[in-house]
Amino acid sequence: MSDIIQLLPDSVANQIAAGEVVQRPASAVKELMENALDAGSTSIKLIIKDAGKTLIQIIDNGCGMSETDARMSFERHATSKIRKADDLFAIRTMGFRGEALASIAAIAQVELKTKRIGDDIGVKIDIEGSELKSQEACSCPEGTSISVKNLFYNVPARRNFLKTDAVELRHIIDEFQRVAIPNPQVAFSLHHNNTEIFNLPIGNLKQRLMAIFGSSYNNRLVPVEENTNIVNIKGYIIKPDFAKKTRGEQFFFLNKRFIKSAYLHHAVQSAFEQLLPNDSYASYFLMLDVDPKSIDINIHPTKTEVKFEDEKAIYAFLRSTIKKSLGQFNISPSIDFNQEAHLYNMPLKPVDGIYKQPTITVDPNYNPFKTESSPSIKPSERELSNRENWEKMYSRHADNQLEFEIKKEDDNQQTINTDWDNELHESNLKSSYQLHNKYILTHIKTGFMVIDQQGAHERILYEHILDAFEKHKSSTQQELFPKTIEFNPVDFALVKELETDIKAMGFDISEFGKNTFIIHGIPADTADSDSVALLEGLIENYKQNMIELKSNKRENLARSMARNLSIKSGKNLTQEEMNNLIDELFACKMPYSAPNGKPTITSFSSDDLDKRFKK
Repeated sequence: MSDIIQLLPDSVANQIAAGEVVQRPASAVKELMENALDAGSTSIKLIIKDAGKTLIQIIDNGCGMSETDARMSFERHATSKIRKADDLFAIRTMGFRGEALASIAAIAQVELKTKRIGDDIGVKIDIEGSELKSQEACSCPEGTSISVKNLFYNVPARRNFLKTDAVELRHIIDEFQRVAIPNPQVAFSLHHNNTEIFNLPIGNLKQRLMAIFGSSYNNRLVPVEENTNIVNIKGYIIKPDFAKKTRGEQFFFLNKRFIKSAYLHHAVQSAFEQLLPNDSYASYFLMLDVDPKSIDINIHPTKTEVKFEDEKAIYAFLRSTIKKSLGQFNISPSIDFNQEAHLYNMPLKPVDGIYKQPTITVDPNYNPFKTESSPSIKPSERELSNRENWEKMYSRHADNQLEFEIKKEDDNQQTINTDWDNELHESNLKSSYQLHNKYILTHIKTGFMVIDQQGAHERILYEHILDAFEKHKSSTQQELFPKTIEFNPVDFALVKELETDIKAMGFDISEFGKNTFIIHGIPADTADSDSVALLEGLIENYKQNMIELKSNKRENLARSMARNLSIKSGKNLTQEEMNNLIDELFACKMPYSAPNGKPTITSFSSDDLDKRFKK
C-alpha cells in the first residue's frame, strides 16, 4: 500500500491560511490599515469600490520599503517586528505575524507601489494568487500604495458567501473606525465608489470622535482618565441620558488595538448601575495602556481577544474610574474642543479666598393655610392615629406583596386551548379592568384572564405590518414640512440597505447629502408620531433585533416598527380602548405570544382562586 500523506502545494496552503486572516473585504482593510500605521504614516487614504469586492486601495506616506523588502513582504511569516520568541511579549505594533500580505495575495490580484524616504525611485510588484507576475522600478511618491483587486477571484465559493454591498460596507466602516479612533494623530479618509464617507484631520481624541459620530457628541462625552502602576485608562463615556438600546458604540482599545472583552464590558455596565434602564447599554470609547509583558494578544487570528495577567485588578480600576467620572463630570459642554487632558473645570476661588457654607433659615411654625384672623391649625390625635395606621397598612402590604403574587402553574394550566368566542361575551368585555396601567383583566366563563397590553399591541401591529408588506397596501401621510435626519456612517449604510423595505412600509425618504436623509412622509397610521424619532427608533430596534435573533429583513422591520409604535406599560387605557385591543388581539393569527416570543395572555380559573382562599 502506497503512502497517502503528502505536503500541500504552497498555493493551496496559502488559500487555507487566507481563510483564517481574510474572511471578507473588511478583514483585508483592517490588515492593510494596520500595516500603514506601523510604517509611521501621518496620512492614510482608503479607497474602495463595490464594498471592497472590486478594489481595496490603501495609500500612505509612511517609511516605504526597499525592493528586497517589498518582495519579501509577500512571503508567509515574513515580518520586521519579531526576531525571537521573547519579542511576542514586547509587542507595541499592530501587525507582527507576517501573514496578512501573503494571505491577501493568495486570493486576490495585488499591485504594490512603494518608495523609501530619500530614494530616487520606487518599486512596483504585481502578484496574482501568490504568483509573482512582474517586478520593476517605477516612479511613485514616498510611502506605499497597495491595491487589492477582485478579492476571492480564485475562490468562487468564498466570494459567493459575501453579503450585499451595503452589509459589506458596514463591516468596512466598522474596521475603519476601530483603526481611526485610537490614532487621532493620523489623518484618515475613506472613499467608496468615488464618494467621500470620512475625512478625518489630525486632532485629539474628542475631535476624532466628533468627526466620526457628529458634532452633537460634544455635549454627550464625559472624560475618563486614571493612571496606575497596572493600567492607564483614558477616553470618554457617553452620558446616561444618551444610552442606546444596542451595543453599537462600545470600544475598548488596548495599547491602541481594538479588543473585545465581555469581562471588561461588565465592569463598565456595573459602573452605570442604577443610572440606565434594564434594556439600555452604556456607550464608551476607552483606551487602556498596559505593559505588553502582562498580556497575550496572540490567541486569535484577528487579535481581538486578549488574555490579561491581572484581569481582576483592571476590572476594579476600570469600574471605579468610570464611577468617579460619572460623579464629577461637568454637565455643561466645553466650547473648547482642544480641551482634553484637563478633565474637570473647577470653580474659581472666592475673592477673599474663603469658602462659606450656605445657610438656610426655616420657620418651624410656618403654616401656609394660616390667615391673620385664624389661629394655627394643629392635627388632632385622631388624624395622627389615622395617618399612622394607613402608613402601617401600606408598609404591611408592601412587605407581604410577594405572598399575594400569583405563582406560575405548570405548563398545562398556562396553555390556553379555549374557544374564545364561547368564553368571551360582550357583557364580559364591558367589564375589563386595567392593573397598574400594564395589564388588562377580563372575565371568562371559567375564571379570568390577564393580558399584557404592550405585548398584545405589538402582536397586533406586527401582523398588520406584515400583511401590508404582502399586499403592498402601505399608505403614506405626507409631512407638511419635510424634516432632515442625520445618521452616523454605519447607521446611514444600514438605512441605505433597508431603503426599499422602509419605503414599502409607508415612509417617503430620500438621500440628501452626506449621511443625511429627508423625511417627506411617514406611514399614514403613525401620523401623530414625530417622524425623526419614529425613523430613529425603527433603526435602533432593528439593530437590537439583529443581535438577538436571525430573521429576514421584513420580519425584523415589522417587529421593530411594532415595538416602536406599541402601547407602552404605564399608559392608562379607556374601557373602549381595552375592548378594542382584546378584539383585535383575538383576530390575530397567533394571539397567544408577542413577536419576541413572550406570552401575551395567561388565564386563571375559579378553582385556582378557591384553593388560595381555603385554609
